[in-house]
Parts: sequence; C-alpha cells; structure tokens
Amino acid sequence: MMNGVGEGTAVDRPNVVVVVADTFRRDHMGAYGNPWIQTPHLDEFARSSVVFDQHVISSFPTMPARADFLTGTFSYSHMGWEPLPRHLMTLPELLSKAGYHTMGVVDTPFYIRNGFGYDRGFDDFIWVRGQGDDTRPHERADMRSTWRSEEDRMVARTVTQAERWLERHHEEQFFLYVDTWDPHEPWDAPDYYTKKYRKEYNGEQIYPAYGNWKRAGLTEGDVELGHDTYCGEVSMVDFWVGRLLAKLDALSLRDNTIVIFTSDHGFYFGEHDYFGKAEWVHDPEAAISDDSLLPEWLAESWLLTVERSPLYRELTNVPMMVRGPGLTPGRTQALTTAADIAPTVLDMVGLGGLPTTMMGASFGGVLSGQRNEHRPFVISSWPLYLAEGEVTTAVDSKVRRISSYMPITVTIQDRSLILGGPDDEPEIYDLTSDPGEQNNVWRETNGEGGKLCEDAVTFLETIGTPEKHVAPRREALDRWWRKAVHS
Repeated sequence: MMNGVGEGTAVDRPNVVVVVADTFRRDHMGAYGNPWIQTPHLDEFARSSVVFDQHVISSFPTMPARADFLTGTFSYSHMGWEPLPRHLMTLPELLSKAGYHTMGVVDTPFYIRNGFGYDRGFDDFIWVRGQGDDTRPHERADMRSTWRSEEDRMVARTVTQAERWLERHHEEQFFLYVDTWDPHEPWDAPDYYTKKYRKEYNGEQIYPAYGNWKRAGLTEGDVELGHDTYCGEVSMVDFWVGRLLAKLDALSLRDNTIVIFTSDHGFYFGEHDYFGKAEWVHDPEAAISDDSLLPEWLAESWLLTVERSPLYRELTNVPMMVRGPGLTPGRTQALTTAADIAPTVLDMVGLGGLPTTMMGASFGGVLSGQRNEHRPFVISSWPLYLAEGEVTTAVDSKVRRISSYMPITVTIQDRSLILGGPDDEPEIYDLTSDPGEQNNVWRETNGEGGKLCEDAVTFLETIGTPEKHVAPRREALDRWWRKAVHS
C-alpha cells in the first residue's frame, strides 16, 4: 500500500496533518458501513486512504488518549488524567528538531489548562476557547450565547484557524495537529444538521446520563434524542474536516502530505443499558475521613463516584484512515492502536531511532503492504491505578471516588475479553457471532480466555507497568482460571 517508507530526506520529507475528532464512533460513518448517517467528506477521504477496520483505543478517556497520540506510550500503565510527564518525548518535539514547523490547533479544553503541558514540542499552539466552558461556571464563559451562525461553532472556528495557518505556512515543511472536541457533548450543531436525523427537531437537547439510562429515569425517546443530536454533530464535523481537506487541495498539498484521521473513543447510546461513556453516580453516603488528604473544597465532588465501567466495542472501536504519498488506497484488518501513531509518523517521514520512552510500534509495514498483521491484541484501559477507594479526575476536572477496579478490555481479531479485579468474573465475547457483546462465554472457552488474560498480564509487565497495578489483574487471572479449570 505504500512505497518508500522511511526513505525521505530532510528536503523531500512529506508534510503531516493529524486530525482528531473526539467521541467519534466508527460505526457512525459511511466508510465503515453506516447506510444512513451522512459523512460524505470523510467517506471521500476514505476512498483515497488506507482504512483501518481494527483500530482500537489504548488509554481512556480524553487526556490519557492524547498522551498516547503525542508520546507513543501506553499512558494507562504509568499516568492518569494529569499533566504530561516531563521526561516523555513528544511527536511534535521530535519533528520540530528535525526541521518541521510544528503547529497545534485545538479546542479540546484540557491541553494547557491547569498546567497540563500537552502543547509541549509545538513551535506554535492555538487553544480555541469555548468548549466545555458551559459546564464550568467558574470560568464565567458565555461562548455559546454569542453564536449566530455555523461559523461560530467550535469545530468551525478550530478548522478556520488551521486553514489560516496553512495559508501562511504551506510552503514550509510542516506538522499540523488539529483536535476538535466535537462531536463530544453537549450536542448543539445547527438545527439543519440534526433535522437530517429528526425531521421534526425543534432545538431540544439532552445531556447524557453517564450511567444506566433506565435507572436514571430516562426513556428510550430521551436516548434517541441524544443520539439524533449526536448524529447532527457527526455530520457537522464531517463538513468541517472536509473543509480542511479541501484547503490542502487548494494549496496543492495533497501529493506531499500525510493525513491521518482518528478519534479517542466512542460513546454508548443505550447499548449495555448505558447512556454516556462511564457510570458516574452521586453517592450521598460518601464521606471524607478525618485523616484524608483531600481539602474541604473537594467535599462536593467527593460525592461523585465512578462505578465499574467496562469498555465495550462502542467505546473501543474508533476510525483511523491514513492518506499520503505512495499509499495505495485500501482496507486492512491489522490490529493497531493509538500509541502506534507517533512511531508510524516518524517512520513515514524517515526519522528512525525512536526514543526509548516510545512503546508503540510503527505500522508502516502494513501501509506498505509488506505485512497484513501488526499486533496480536490490543489492551484498552482506564488508568490502571484506578482501584477501589482511589480518586481520579476526568472530563470536568472534578475529583471522583472509584468504587471498584476498572476492567481492562483485550481485543483480538474475533474475541474481546474484559478483565477486572480479583472479585470480577472475566467476560469474553465471540465477536463473529456476538458483535454486540451480549453473551459472556468465559466458562465455555476451555482455557482460551485464561490464555488471553495471561498474554495481557505479560504485556503489562513488558511495558513496565508498576507491579502494584499488575498484581490485582494477575490475581484475578489466577483465581478465575483455576476456577474454570476445576469447574
């Protein structure tokens, strides 16, 4: 599919554009088989790209995933929702040292907020303010109240900034990273997008329950409303990503520019009874102990508890498409993940010798057609430190208490495994006969599930995961495998 991987010189190395759209479900795109959601621009892009049918997330949620993108690490093994560790080399940093003009244009609101430092390595960086501000009243922001047209929406403003930068710098060798939080909630695209999916739409909105929608008192109609407004945002994102791709063509950049489109995770719209991407509940019984290190001002958010939140395919399967010079368009079933993107970019532009901190692996051989496989499996996970009684911050930067071990998901071509803590019986699903992951066949696999658990634990050890995070998963494996063997 690709000729001459890694053969470029400093003069003729291709430009690189990476586009990330948050919370973009793979099955909500025509290129991935959806017959009714309108994504014409991404579908056209897919026809000129290598389309990955088995690209699976690694670290979850938003900012751990960005750490994977930018550093080529499996951040779930060593960090959580926190500032980017200083010792990690970043993709823009390495490209900048190699002579690329590196630019980041993002509206995802956590890159630099609270000193997170995810702009490290970019020669220039624009944070388009406004996303998420409506759920953070302490910022006193009223961005949405100023909207008058589609051009005021966040994805539009972000793409416009990227276009303007390209107009100024298209004659240079560049790396452009564009990250839009859309189609993340709140779902408030212009009505004409949502009316593609809800003809009688009159501007109604709903926020996800972040948990079991039935227990939250919602109806199927409520979930359908959320889904219709989400689909409207998907089509809006498609339009503006199409604008960015058209700008590359207008500037005659198609023939010397690698373009990657992907997402960080998906979303549940009623599947497994969830409406959201995790189960967060208000716990009126929660209390701060006298010896707690949490300050009093965190008392309110301490009442928020993250319940056991497994990562099923609606979250783990995300799009990835790669277009570039020398690539032959097509599809691949190779298993890849987020931490592989940075090493692949470095490989494609001829910068070998990855820093030791990068644990991902280039899938350049898949792009070149030299091999059909990449990884035997992919682990998708919350930060591994998340165990009962610990605290985490995520999405809205509020501290939440963890109710139990967060399970990891292990994906192979035709199976998915969910492995939690010692008290959680594993789940394994046959993705060929049960793509909706409804029928747990753990007790019927005759040790196959245990072998996959063992491989996953070994992988965690291989990438340097601290023993205190590996031990409970190993204990779960030992307990449930022994039980399966003797049952």
